[in-house]
Amino acid sequence: MDLVLVLVVVVVVVALGFDFTNGFHDAANSIATSVSTRALTPRVALAMAAVCNLVGAFLGTGVAETIGSGIIDVGGGVQGLHVVLAALVGALAWNLITWRLGLPSSSSHALIGALAGTGIAAGSTVHWSVVLDKVVVPMVVSPVVGFALAYLVMLGVLWAFRRSAPAPTYRRFRLAQTVSAAAMALGHGLQDAQKTMGVIVLALVAGGYHGGAAGDGDLTIPVWVKVAAALAISAGTYAGGWRIMRTLGRRIIALDPARGFAAESVSASVLYVAALGFHAPVSTTQAISAAIMGVGATKRVSAVRWGVARSMLTAWVLTLPAAALIAALVHVVTAPLG
Repeated sequence: MDLVLVLVVVVVVVALGFDFTNGFHDAANSIATSVSTRALTPRVALAMAAVCNLVGAFLGTGVAETIGSGIIDVGGGVQGLHVVLAALVGALAWNLITWRLGLPSSSSHALIGALAGTGIAAGSTVHWSVVLDKVVVPMVVSPVVGFALAYLVMLGVLWAFRRSAPAPTYRRFRLAQTVSAAAMALGHGLQDAQKTMGVIVLALVAGGYHGGAAGDGDLTIPVWVKVAAALAISAGTYAGGWRIMRTLGRRIIALDPARGFAAESVSASVLYVAALGFHAPVSTTQAISAAIMGVGATKRVSAVRWGVARSMLTAWVLTLPAAALIAALVHVVTAPLG
């Protein structure tokens, strides 16, 4: 069998494996708040999130185009496929490390950092302007916007329901959380499944099995790639990510249904605007984490467990360079295979 074809198949399999880990690593993003407030049971929440991730993956292709054509030029043939494979292994490794530690880091930034790291190691062209505009700037802006907007939205909720009886109000917000959690899961599918689609298409182009070219506006996503990526992230989501769910749902702050609803609604909005408006691959983890901190700060600043928040911030800052370093090392070590 042709070596290029073998490598394409291997890259697709590893990419779908990364997509699966993305699902269970980030399952907490869409449902941790609903589970912690007992708006949904864990299994019901995971099933709903899995279905919504599946649907969300088909809502657009802008993020996939950014990943598939905007980050690096991998070249063609065995060398190009070697670059993509090393990037996937680096991102996958960082996902598993942070999952084992229970840190809600960004799978998106892990993948982008890994692509840049292998690009540097391989001497490929890395489009730093795209990395800055589509990754670094949104990485800084999205959590700031999420925190501030969640804080303001929660203040509005508190004012609007200031004279309402707590018990029936919380019951209504628990019902509302079913909708906000579903919206968050749709946003996760819209963002994260597309990143895997982009990498698979990148590999297909490198192997000569796809006609799209980097940056020419003609990077179409085959239907089978959309279906495979959607199913993989959906299956991973249903497999769950209990370690990270505890961090988001309980360790940052003890959430009530109203704050859970506000955090999910705001973070979902950030994901939609970034994907549909700017084609920017933002982190669902950062969006929901920042929103949880924002709604928590309306209680009092000390209500947020800032020690946990600092650990999460450290993971966020480390993700891009750490994934880049791992992927670069994988590329260098396996270079004779290329």
